[in-house]
Amino acid sequence: MKICSGRKYHEATKHSWLSVRQNPNRLDWDNQPRSMKVYPPSFPRIKLQKGFTAHNFIYHIGGITAKKSYPGVEYYLRTNPSAGALYPNEVYFQSRGVEGFVDGIYHFEVASSSVTLLHELEEKEGLEPLVGFAERMKGLLFFISSPYYRSAWKYRQRAFRYCLLDTGHILGAIEAGSYIYGHAYRVVYGADLEGLNRFFGFSEEEFFLSTAVVAVPQKGGEVSLPATTLKQSDPAGVFMSVPSIEEAYRETVKPKECKKEPRFPHFTLNKKVWEEAILKRRSIRSFSKRSITKMEFDSLVERVNLPVPSDCDEPLRLYAVVNRVEGLRSGIYRNGELVKEGDFAQKAGYLCLEQSLGSESAATFFILSDGCNYRPLYQKAGIWGHRLYLMAQYLNLGCSGIGAYYDDETREFLGDKGMVLYALAVGR
Repeated sequence: MKICSGRKYHEATKHSWLSVRQNPNRLDWDNQPRSMKVYPPSFPRIKLQKGFTAHNFIYHIGGITAKKSYPGVEYYLRTNPSAGALYPNEVYFQSRGVEGFVDGIYHFEVASSSVTLLHELEEKEGLEPLVGFAERMKGLLFFISSPYYRSAWKYRQRAFRYCLLDTGHILGAIEAGSYIYGHAYRVVYGADLEGLNRFFGFSEEEFFLSTAVVAVPQKGGEVSLPATTLKQSDPAGVFMSVPSIEEAYRETVKPKECKKEPRFPHFTLNKKVWEEAILKRRSIRSFSKRSITKMEFDSLVERVNLPVPSDCDEPLRLYAVVNRVEGLRSGIYRNGELVKEGDFAQKAGYLCLEQSLGSESAATFFILSDGCNYRPLYQKAGIWGHRLYLMAQYLNLGCSGIGAYYDDETREFLGDKGMVLYALAVGR
């Protein structure tokens, strides 16, 4: 029998009508982790400037676009969404031969819209061996980590799901920015994440979840790892170990029997409008119950189903509960095809932990999978979610990601035995 990673964790973290009432979460507001990592002032920094294309690219991946203030608390919104605005991810990158950067290894310091130089590269050294490359790569190599307690502080054991989804959103942001940047990208799930953890000096409070490549090889360019490892900086200020999450990470860190996806997505979008969509993206909190058009719905589905180039592609299925789409009958759609007719708006809202977003939307999407590599399939769901977010914004629609739902009831309703990974509501 084929053993699939992450299934035990996924089953143990399912929501049901009873579980969310028996296990209410009480937050310790006096001990909330920081949502932004900052290295000590002794590290040199480069302020991101609009005059450099690569600087804009980095900013588009997770830069701050707005601030919301409430009594006693402030939220900084970014180009990438995050469950609960907790942002349990950090972005690092290696730059080689890129205008605006000294060749080196960097951390994206979101708080100051700058990058911190962690290590300046000698000509023949770099992190390529940990990503599986024997030659030096000209361009950008991205490394996405997770200080997971930022999310576990609120979501407890289920937080690993959100760390993976949010990583997928960052990968989706890299995809979206690479279209403007004018360079192909691909995701590398088979990188030596444990080797990266050691090189960056991470202990249990932070670990790498994914890598992405926006670079080309330099033929004949020998490369070896830097001899000196990096010094870790506290990523969140507060940490409590969650053994189930750390076990799930160890189980899923090395993908097995992967199928590659060599194809690249082909986008035909207005780049100026697309960049505006990246910068204006927000999570909608309510819908007007007005309809969207069939053309808009079809554009969303078509965009989601474009290839995600990677070394470990897992099958996902996109369901939509169509509530208000002109020219389409209400009902359940799978990859754009009607499979069950009926008015299921209230049911969709109930499944999304009784949130009105699911019932007031024009369409509520559910992403499912029966794949065997948990980390890649969950991150791919995040990439799909990011595509929905940005395409909705591009079409002047609203979108909201929903990471909490009644797992088994959703599976039964859709008639699908796969794992429920994500829900997203789209509408006006």
